[in-house]
Amino acid sequence: MTTFAEPATDTADTATTPADLLARLRAAVAAHPERPAVHAVDGSLDFAALDRRTAALAAALRARGVRRGDRVGVHLARTLDLPVALLAVWRAGAAYVPLDPAYPAERIAFMAADARLAGVVSAEPAPPVPAGVPVLRPDAASEHTDADAFAPHPLDSAYVIYTSGSTGRPKGVEVPHGAVADLAAGLERAGAYRPEPSVVAWNASVSFDASVQQWIRICRGDTLVLVDDARRADPARLAALLAEHAVTDLDLTPSHWQLLREQLTGRQLTGEQLTGAAVPRLFMGGEPVPERTWRELADGGVEAFNLYGPTECTVDAITARITGPGPHLGEPLPGVRVHLLDERLVPVTAPGAVGELYLAGPGLAHGYAGQPGPTAGRFVADPFATAPGARMYRTGDQARRSAEGLLEYVGRVDRQVKLRGFRIELGEVEHALAASAGVTAAAVTVHEPAPGDTRLAAYVTGPAVAPAELLAELRRTLPAHLVPATVTVLDALPLTPNGKVDHRALPAPAAEVAPEATGGGVAEQVAEVWRTVLGVPEVLPSDDFLSLGGHSLAALRVVHLLRRKLNVELQLRHLLDAADLAAFTGAVRRAAEAGPAAARPALTARRAAVR
Repeated sequence: MTTFAEPATDTADTATTPADLLARLRAAVAAHPERPAVHAVDGSLDFAALDRRTAALAAALRARGVRRGDRVGVHLARTLDLPVALLAVWRAGAAYVPLDPAYPAERIAFMAADARLAGVVSAEPAPPVPAGVPVLRPDAASEHTDADAFAPHPLDSAYVIYTSGSTGRPKGVEVPHGAVADLAAGLERAGAYRPEPSVVAWNASVSFDASVQQWIRICRGDTLVLVDDARRADPARLAALLAEHAVTDLDLTPSHWQLLREQLTGRQLTGEQLTGAAVPRLFMGGEPVPERTWRELADGGVEAFNLYGPTECTVDAITARITGPGPHLGEPLPGVRVHLLDERLVPVTAPGAVGELYLAGPGLAHGYAGQPGPTAGRFVADPFATAPGARMYRTGDQARRSAEGLLEYVGRVDRQVKLRGFRIELGEVEHALAASAGVTAAAVTVHEPAPGDTRLAAYVTGPAVAPAELLAELRRTLPAHLVPATVTVLDALPLTPNGKVDHRALPAPAAEVAPEATGGGVAEQVAEVWRTVLGVPEVLPSDDFLSLGGHSLAALRVVHLLRRKLNVELQLRHLLDAADLAAFTGAVRRAAEAGPAAARPALTARRAAVR
């Protein structure tokens, strides 16, 4: 495979090229080989052990034919094997392509074929990749260890991460090593990273670019605490994990903060001022920070940063400390150039005037792997650069300058949305729906049954469409975050006068009933809370919460409503571990029988442990 050769930056961007991250990792290993490098659910590694394991796997990859410029799939769960594999791929000279085992097999197979993998690292003997692609176990080794000699060029590709595509085809964003090194250096120079070694929670899935900012911290000598899926979904267990390892830095979305807020601060959700005593330094991104959250953190003494940047610009491009006035994007990282332009590429300078954000500088990706057309459409010539060949990325995000000169996010120019930190092209979901048997037309929009609880709602037409069967089919082909919570069958989709789908005229997917409306038994009240939170007209004892469109934020709402209604002490894991509504109802009954007094001391002890 070939690497990109076109210049991505102007002369000013290349004047101070930061050290590549593999060189920084070697320095960290030499400086403190016995320092903890990774903590995971299956154990820990110090820097010396991490170095040995990554060198062995890198040598094995080279022995199987992996060469500079190749792409290697990483198909692993959140264990010690994951950071080992990512670093080994780099040390072998290749770019990694994350293949989340939680994704449907069809999705993984598409990404593996589209990326033209030279190999894949997997704990499974037969992962869903094309025939002929070599599969290596994460503990593979070779007697040859010359992979250590590799030093990446700044333009060598570091990773390819697939994002949702508006045409129905996921796009692989290919990012060079120089951009990743610039990301780390820029966040250091901006003061987001402390000079001394830190303990960093690796919270995001490796399939999303937010993970890059988290896991590369190991290359500067920081300790990673890899958050497994079970603890990530349970605020109490996640808070205990952060306390156990004295985590200093936590990256998360504003939605996830709402799940963790009470556990980390010991405060009820009543708007009380936070102490911040037990809260790590927060790095918030993936979605806009709401006004209430901004004020809560700024006034409560919690040290936090708002991070903005698309995948195509290597995770983060603009940052602001969450302090002072209300939500704003902040200032560009060192080397990043921000342009607010109108449709003619003329700068928008008047306070309050809305323009589109364009980003330029060393953080730009090469483009979309194997897709020159979409690449040319989004990575355009930079007319403001001083060197020929420089590019800028058209973000699709609208922004404005306040009267005080602060850069504020306004919205999108297209139909891309962000739900709980996931970047979603509604067109991709619509393509998947339209390809299903019996569907003659499809539309997807965002529905908000309760403040802050946004979800996808699908609308289809067809003479014999069964919503449950359609959702089951989508779960076999799409990642969970792309599957709509509801499917509504209509006789026809509403149209605008020019014949396009009128998304604003689509009806609400379901009427909701207030959970306080009934005083029935436990089973009736649990079922009614499910119906209210999920926005569905009926639930059965055999229904699974996640299959009905539930997610972590919705699950937390269920738990809080039942705590208040029944005066019982429930934990999020009671819901997420339950096979169906009947099993969860049983857990609620057992909690009710135990009584509130028996459960609350345990919660108090957990809160004390994380202070």
